[in-house]
Amino acid sequence: MIVASGVHKYYRSSAARVHALNRVSLVVQPGEIVAVMGPSGCGKTTLLNCLSGLDSIDEGDVVIEGQSLAALNDNELSDYRARRMGFVFQTFNLLPVLSAVENVELPLLLTGTPGGKARIAARDRLALVGLSDREGHLPGELSVGQRQRVAVARSLVNDPAIVWADEPTGNLDSENERDVMALVSRLNRERAQTFVIVTHSLEVGGRAHRIIRMRDGAIEDDGIVK
Repeated sequence: MIVASGVHKYYRSSAARVHALNRVSLVVQPGEIVAVMGPSGCGKTTLLNCLSGLDSIDEGDVVIEGQSLAALNDNELSDYRARRMGFVFQTFNLLPVLSAVENVELPLLLTGTPGGKARIAARDRLALVGLSDREGHLPGELSVGQRQRVAVARSLVNDPAIVWADEPTGNLDSENERDVMALVSRLNRERAQTFVIVTHSLEVGGRAHRIIRMRDGAIEDDGIVK
């Protein structure tokens, strides 16, 4: 599903150059839940952004489903992400003026899916996460845990090959964290959905099939039994 080879990423300023990713290589198989863990500032979010094509890399290659991201121009990469990837963030990123179902269908509408088809898909994904009875509610009318479930539903609306999640339980209490990760595990089990999750949480790591541990921009343990 994902193959990264010798990936380097530098951030430059007038004062210094930071080696954010240092010769990172990894493989993620279809249907895996992979947690990326490590101390703050070790490069976890940078890795997620580079693997998903949200950020460019300086050396190496990232191949997803056999497609090298380096071979795509900006428009092609944006289209590929919209069709084949889903994203979940710590801050939910829901539009406050849109209802739950409108937030979920938005990615499809932005890619030109007809409104009726997008609405059917959005309702289906809300049902999948147990929120059919909340589809008309605004984010401000939902609990924190329900908002994150709406975000998960939105990440699934385009039937993505991969869901990328950056600290998806970082704003949740322990009960909601368990509920969201139980949902992730169920989606993975029932739909063979691939998840790559950046997290500090041991609860989240415990739900993953393996843990990739990072330090100082490098992978010190990829979680694969040698």
